[in-house]
Amino acid sequence: MAGSLIKLEEVTVSSAVASVTLGDDKWDTSYDVYMVRFNNVVPSTDAQKLTVKFTVSGTADSSANYDHAQKVLRTSTSFGNQGNTNQTSINSLDQGGTGTQESLQGIHYLFNFNNASEYSFMTYEGTARSSIAELNARQGGGVLTVAQATDGVVYAFPSGNIASGSFCLYGLAK
Repeated sequence: MAGSLIKLEEVTVSSAVASVTLGDDKWDTSYDVYMVRFNNVVPSTDAQKLTVKFTVSGTADSSANYDHAQKVLRTSTSFGNQGNTNQTSINSLDQGGTGTQESLQGIHYLFNFNNASEYSFMTYEGTARSSIAELNARQGGGVLTVAQATDGVVYAFPSGNIASGSFCLYGLAK
């Protein structure tokens, strides 16, 4: 069915883990576009931003070749623009917290992952109740500025573990 989402992998975190990798041995190269949905993601350490890295042959690319930009909508102040170049990961959401109802959720679309001649990139949108109990939303994109085939994504927090949450990888049928 054209335009359908095909579930490739789902990971539910119920006890703390250092990271969640999607793709790896479940990667299906028959798709041009992938989608990751994550929900109720909570860090084990307060005030941590969820990071994303792309994998090459199942291993996270930790080079300083990630760029990203985003629009931020916040309940405590006006909107803002954020971005960075030459980073070791993509920060796609605000910092999560350990307090009640402080969680992260969002959708990431992944493009050019199977094309070794192009940069792999993602667009994202998500919402959070941050570690300062502020509601916010972010929309933007990130790119790994290396022409190489990539085969998955790794989610982690810079400090501490992922305490809980669910992550699901889909392929978008042509």
